[in-house]
This record gives sequence, structure tokens and C-alpha cells, in this order.
Amino acid sequence: MTIVDLHNKLKNKQVSSFEITQEYLQKIKKEDKKIHSFLDIYEKDALEMAKRADKILKENPHPHPLCGIPCAIKDNILIEGHITTAGSKILENYISPYDATVIKKLKDAGVVFLGKTNLDEFAMGSSTENSAFGPTRNPNDLNRVAGGSSGGSAAAVKSDFCVFALGSDTGGSIREPASFCGVVGLKPTYGSVSRYGLIAMASSLDVIGPITKTVEDAKIVFEAIRGRDPMDSTSFDFIPSEKQIKKIKDLKIAILKEGISDDVDPLLKESILRLKKDFKNDVSKIEIVSLPSINYALPTYYIIMASEVSTNLARFDGIRYGKSADPKEYLNVDEFYIKTRSRFFGPEVKRRIMLGTYSLSAGYYDEFYSKACRVQGKIISDFKKLFSKFDLLILPTSPYPAFKLGEKIDDPVQMYLSDIFTVPINLAQLPAISIPFAKKENLPLGLQIVGPKYSEDKIFNFSKFIMNSKQLLEFGI
Repeated sequence: MTIVDLHNKLKNKQVSSFEITQEYLQKIKKEDKKIHSFLDIYEKDALEMAKRADKILKENPHPHPLCGIPCAIKDNILIEGHITTAGSKILENYISPYDATVIKKLKDAGVVFLGKTNLDEFAMGSSTENSAFGPTRNPNDLNRVAGGSSGGSAAAVKSDFCVFALGSDTGGSIREPASFCGVVGLKPTYGSVSRYGLIAMASSLDVIGPITKTVEDAKIVFEAIRGRDPMDSTSFDFIPSEKQIKKIKDLKIAILKEGISDDVDPLLKESILRLKKDFKNDVSKIEIVSLPSINYALPTYYIIMASEVSTNLARFDGIRYGKSADPKEYLNVDEFYIKTRSRFFGPEVKRRIMLGTYSLSAGYYDEFYSKACRVQGKIISDFKKLFSKFDLLILPTSPYPAFKLGEKIDDPVQMYLSDIFTVPINLAQLPAISIPFAKKENLPLGLQIVGPKYSEDKIFNFSKFIMNSKQLLEFGI
């Protein structure tokens, strides 16, 4: 069921939150062994939350749309009293001392938390194969990845283990698994959702957002978690886009030329070009445009992101946070740090820490980090120019469908290329959504819709229009 469907049934007393929570918990126990979308299941707490939600539903004739709705949370978002691992051995036994702001907001709405979902270690990866607790498999094909880093959240929604889930997106970590699994994933405008209580990866890029079954559900969750938070100085009260579009007919749509190159899956390329043809009479303008600076986004992202990773993860040293090396194994504090971090960090985390430390080091700061920041400014400027002429931008979420488990794990560069169409959006701090768009041999292909800052409503409206079109019905979505 969707949030909208279940809310109506709960409000009309056709089903109780307790009953539906029991069903989801039973389904997770029975079927998640083959998917591995969850790292922790909150059976006792979930049923207690469901009882409280049923009491609210009984007493309040106008409950919050999320009251009594069972959901899952990515395991890098803190829930007080529960273990938060961030997919890493170094935090295997870390108990959250407080709630993240998004968790507080969902609790206030009456949401039921079923548990925590799997992810790439510290959200670093595009396949969830970097999790210290094993990979998550794609529900559409168990031999393929679910995407990353929010692979557990996307797989849980697709498998109908929950009604919706929260993920985090630093370079595509909500949108790419949504594309690979065939669900909806929203990366909000940077700062529109508080990051307080999210274990930081790259603080200038991280955003929390929903993974859902429909665009309408994504909108409901986004409206519940957005808003300024005094605990996060980068957050703001949401400001709707100044340029409101009341009709789809008034929209000016750009299709990214670089997103329909020969490197993109032929079916996806054909589907996007067909969309251009089919929608030419439905919108004010739809044109193919080029954004040359997007070709520099991937190296720019991996320098800026890794630099922030190297500083953010310095706190995980075995003293302030996380597991520690055995006292018998070290002679001094330097050996202690080395043994602790070497043993409990995975290879991808180590790789990014080293890359970031190198980029920030004396003699290389100007050559790498400073230059990357200037290129980021160019990318932001180019997007501003684009959105001065167009309302929305269309491009693939990923160049291809979900790849096989183990196919790219030993080649980091090939893995990083999965993010080629998502990282520019994070660098520019823009909102974007991934929706199911086509299928290739039962494997979903996602379409990404991007807008200027604060244009989430515009993105939701056009996404619903696309998903309701005859074209998608022909592809079986």
C-alpha cells in the first residue's frame, strides 16, 4: 500500500496500525533473508508505537497523513536508544544518545519505525556492497545490486517491507538505488531538511530524503521532515519557488544532451527521446540542451567529498567514538590510531580518507581542493543560466540498470561512474527526483527530474504527469 491508501484505511477504521505493523514485521522476518535490506528490526518498539498511533487515530478525526504508517530508516540516522552502525564495524555497538531532527518530526507525526536499513559503510558507495554487514540484493534480480548507498532503504520499499523509508544523498545515494530498484527517490534542496543526527559524510553535500512507492507519497514525507532547525545552521524555513507553474502546459523543459549520449543504455536513450516527441504539445517548450561543465562534475565531487570525509571521519579514532584496538597490540598512541582505524574501517572508507587527506595536504591544496571548489562554482553558475531559460531539466538517474553483484567492486573508477548524472546535482545543491521510467528485461531504469532551488512542488507535479502518461504504461511501470 501507499501512504495515501493506508492513511485512508486507518482513518476509516478499516485496519489498525497494530495489525498492519504486525503484517510488515512478519513479512520482513519471512522474506528479508534473501534481500538483506534490514540491519536491525524493532519488533517490540514498533508494536508499541503502533498502539500509540491507534490511540491517536481513535481520538483525532484529522490525524497526520503519516500517523500509524510503518517505515524504515537508513542506519546512519540516529534513533535514541538504538544502535546506529552507519554500515561500519567501528560503530557496530554504538547506541544513539538522541534522536535526529527528522526522527523527532516523524515521531510527532505518529510514524511507526520498523527498523534500520543496510547501507554502504558511512554511505560511501553506489551498490551497498561496501557494507561491513554484507550486501543488499536487488528485489528485481537477486544476482544484482540494489544501488547505494541507501540500497537497504530502496530494496525495503520495493519489497513492500515498509510503506516508505528515509535515505541520505551525498552524490546520488537516494536516487541511484531508487532507479535500480524501481521506486521513487527524492533528493531535496540542500538545507531544506535538517542534517542534525545524520552521521556526516560530506557536510556541504549531505541531504536526507524519502524513498517511496509514488510521487505523492514522497511529497507527504518531504513536507513532514522539511524546515529550519536551530541545531543545523545550514537548514532554512522552506521557501516555495518564486515562479509558480499552475499548468503543465506552461512548463519549459530541458533535456540534457550529455544524458542521451552513446554511453547511456540504448533503451533509456530511446525512451527519453520518445518523451521529447510525445510531450511536445503538452508543455510550453521541450528542447535538448548541453551543459559542458557537467563533464567535470565527477572528479570535482570526488575531491570535495573525499576532503570532507577525511575531516568528518577523524572523530572515529577509538577514543571518542567506536571500537578500539586491544591494548596489548600497541605501544603508543600513534599505533593505537593506526591499528584501530585499519582494522575497523573498510577499504572504500580508507581509500576516500587517504584521497581527501592528500587533496588537503600542503603543496596539493591549491592544485586539487581549491581548484575543485572553483569548478564547483562554474557548475553552479551553469545551472543558474540553464534555469533562467527553463523550469526543469530531464536526464537519466544512472546510465544503465542495476549491475551484477561483484561486477564493479574491484574497479573503483567504474563504480564511481555510476554517479555521473547524480553528483552534479549535489554540487549545485539542487532538488531532484528519480522516478521509474522504463524497464530492460525486468530491470528498472530511472528518469531524473531536476529543478532550481526550492522547486520541489514543480518537480512533484511534473513527475506525477510523466508517471501517469501512456508511455510508462507501455513499459509496464
